Amino acid sequence: MSKALYIAEKPSVAQEFAKALKINGQRRDGYLESDTSVVTWCVGHLVTMSYPEKYDMKYKRWSFDTLPFLPRDFKYEVIPGVQKQFQIVKGLLNRPDIETIYVCTDSGREGEYIYRLVAQMAGVKGKKEKRVWIDSQTEEEIMRGIREAKDISEYDNLAASAYLRAKEDYLMGINFSRVLTLRYGNSVSNYLSSKYQAISVGRVMTCVLGMVVRREREIRSFVKTPFYRVVSSIVLEGEKFEGEWRAVEGSSYFRSPVLYKENGFKKKEDARGLIKSLSSVHPLSCTVEKVERKKENKNPPLLFNLAELQNVCSKLFKISPDETLAVVQELYEKKLVTYPRTDARVLSTAVAKVISKNISGLQNYGPAADAAKEALSMGTWQTIAKTRYVNDKQITDHYAIIPTGQGLGNLKGLSLTSQRVYETIVRRFLCIFYPPAVYQKVSIVTRMGNESFFSSFKVLVSEGYLKIAANSFARKKASDTEGKAAEGKAEEDSEDVACDAALLGALQKLKKNDILSVDSLNIKEGETSPPKRYNSGSMILAMENAGQLIEDEELRAQIKGSGIGTSATRAEILKKLFNIKYLSLNKKTQMITPTLLGEMIYDVVNCSIRQLLNPELTASWEKGLTYVAEGSITEQEYMDKLEHFVRIRTNQVEASNYQYALRQFFDASAQYYKKPERSTRSSSSGKQGGKSS
Repeated sequence: MSKALYIAEKPSVAQEFAKALKINGQRRDGYLESDTSVVTWCVGHLVTMSYPEKYDMKYKRWSFDTLPFLPRDFKYEVIPGVQKQFQIVKGLLNRPDIETIYVCTDSGREGEYIYRLVAQMAGVKGKKEKRVWIDSQTEEEIMRGIREAKDISEYDNLAASAYLRAKEDYLMGINFSRVLTLRYGNSVSNYLSSKYQAISVGRVMTCVLGMVVRREREIRSFVKTPFYRVVSSIVLEGEKFEGEWRAVEGSSYFRSPVLYKENGFKKKEDARGLIKSLSSVHPLSCTVEKVERKKENKNPPLLFNLAELQNVCSKLFKISPDETLAVVQELYEKKLVTYPRTDARVLSTAVAKVISKNISGLQNYGPAADAAKEALSMGTWQTIAKTRYVNDKQITDHYAIIPTGQGLGNLKGLSLTSQRVYETIVRRFLCIFYPPAVYQKVSIVTRMGNESFFSSFKVLVSEGYLKIAANSFARKKASDTEGKAAEGKAEEDSEDVACDAALLGALQKLKKNDILSVDSLNIKEGETSPPKRYNSGSMILAMENAGQLIEDEELRAQIKGSGIGTSATRAEILKKLFNIKYLSLNKKTQMITPTLLGEMIYDVVNCSIRQLLNPELTASWEKGLTYVAEGSITEQEYMDKLEHFVRIRTNQVEASNYQYALRQFFDASAQYYKKPERSTRSSSSGKQGGKSS
């Protein structure tokens, strides 16, 4: 009797497939079997690319003579530690009674690669191979994925991009690390008084290193600029509010060189001069030139993709991106949330049709049960497909991370942080079924002579989604952050000011040409702020947006492109940079800074293969892989471009000679660190440049 084989990426996932398939058969060594089905698993990767010496022993020794290393046919091998499981899987894949193989590895590029390598090494032939593509590990989703499984050939382009990604990282890593080490490794180790220093570079990680080092150097070279703003203290029905002077058209200072931007002066005496000229007539008063009242809606934010979740968790819980990924992966495997390695922040039209199931399940989740009930009763889920939260064009592999509404019994066994991350995902999800928050805004322009003063007020009149947005464990003041003006932005236009009911009532009565008393005119001193260091969350966002740290989510949603790395790899890349001591992570603040070693590697690369430090170029490689996956360009076209890049750059480094020039760059960085001691480990630690932000 023929059987179907289901191959998952991990034992825990295989167990869920076995439950969904009602396989109550005997547990064997490395697989489960019933009368009709067999379920087995990988343990992550079972197969990897071989080191160069497996091609020829001459490659074991690092030498210019063997570079660039560009094999025609790539070699692969079974990872030694998982030989036993590979042999079990290989035997099952080729068993005569196995007719159909269902590929159930993670639904994405890396999951595709894991299976394709195993099938390649196992020599699978003459079998039906079907790809199971699921968004969560609930029983109904697993069974849907099996029912709708497509022939694996439909994913050949995705597999091609997966192979190319691995070849790209392999070729760039091996060739560039070897050639830079051979040419400049001694310069680095001699400077650090260490025995030996390999220079480790990579397509993505070197670009990330460059972003951090450049930011650190911007902070060091930053010179604070003082500025002086003039504000009026205006009296209205016993209440007071401030007006901020701006040199708009008609002002005596319009486009004057003494200005800092349009709302301040470079020198205090100029600010005093303005006050003196305005104080010539007593008592001080101003005329209302313009009053504008409008309601402003603030929509619920888009749903979480992995990058956005990592950014939020960095701020809320002070955990690193790889810790966030581990938490959300666990939530996925416990059936609590949908697939985590996603770049999308919207739902598909298909899932929007059945989204009430997810909401219904959350009625049994204590911290948000009332919110789920209210969301159902409001009925907005019925028209969610017509909103910005549903868009098939913005989804490649998977829709946003949302709660399944199932698996709630598994929450008790999770850590407190995992439970809190889950609540954060739940609340972000439920918010999209609530109305926007509504603010009443009042903007006023007052005049004193030729000079204009601006005031702006914002009052929350309807909570909307904000009613359920704050986590149950959040401090009571957390909701206040919504309206508070950010410190350090004093040099920019003034933020909207929150005001009480009495002042709002008085402001509502104001009309054009009203004359108000001015209590005083004052100078507010400020100074420009240096750029902020990346924290682990903002770095993930910057990687997602090809080096641009875009805080505004509306803007981020419009950015097209794959960014630097992928949602599945970004956390691991950062982790590697910390492990090899090129970057440092402050675990309390999640702030990222370079080490002396990291800055030195940056300078080596900047002198020799500067392109590796370019975020736009690195993102273009990732975009190219997306084009291969979409079938827009061929595998060979991409490979030709890759080999050309590696060959040209490797030869350039071999011909270069920047040892003497590098010394001055190393000296420039070293002054910000403790003197390196005579060991490789200590050379990369030490005091970071500047004060922590």
